[in-house]
Amino acid sequence: MEGVEIIILCFVVVVMPIWLALHYATQFRRAKILSGDNEKSLVELAEIADRLQARIDNLERLMDAAAPEWRTKP
Repeated sequence: MEGVEIIILCFVVVVMPIWLALHYATQFRRAKILSGDNEKSLVELAEIADRLQARIDNLERLMDAAAPEWRTKP
């Protein structure tokens, strides 16, 4: 009976902490990596943001030409 207790104690004290540390390290690394779908969505969103920024720049340029004081009005 004493041999089984020693084996269990060694497992709990040595093997289990190492196992848990490696498990959570792997989970953390996996969570940091983007999947293919997520990366594709991110690229699409960046393209949409660039197009929206271009529209805003054009609108501001038109507003500056039509009403130069529009930025200072409350």
